[in-house]
Amino acid sequence: MNLDKTDEKILKNLMVDARLSARQLALKLGMSTVTVLSRIKKMEKEKIIKGYSAIIDHEKLGYSLTAIIEIIAKNDKVVDIEEEISKFENVCGVYDITGSTDTVIIAKFKERNELSKFVKELASIPNVENTITHVVLNTAKEDFRLA
Repeated sequence: MNLDKTDEKILKNLMVDARLSARQLALKLGMSTVTVLSRIKKMEKEKIIKGYSAIIDHEKLGYSLTAIIEIIAKNDKVVDIEEEISKFENVCGVYDITGSTDTVIIAKFKERNELSKFVKELASIPNVENTITHVVLNTAKEDFRLA
């Protein structure tokens, strides 16, 4: 599906506030509610819009530790390892990357001992050769919306 400027405007507004109704979006963008609804439905069907969620302040929920963990895999099992890691609830992102490591994970933890246990669990996954853990000291920006 090729997105036109109208689709892009709808997406940008939804990324800023996913709670906007189709009617509110239509008023804001100067178009009919039916047009906005049909375009949203089409983007949902094409999986351009995968879902709607709230942006949470993880620190206020007690997740004060963010870790960026590099993984080096052996035996070309990167995809299997990434699928396994994706199942852990603390994991926010799993990225298959280029360079000297195979995978990068971003994960959040409430306490240092949770991070320690997690890293040990990673090391026990078959075909994980090595992990390199970085603890985030300060977050200057964390927002995956492109709006």
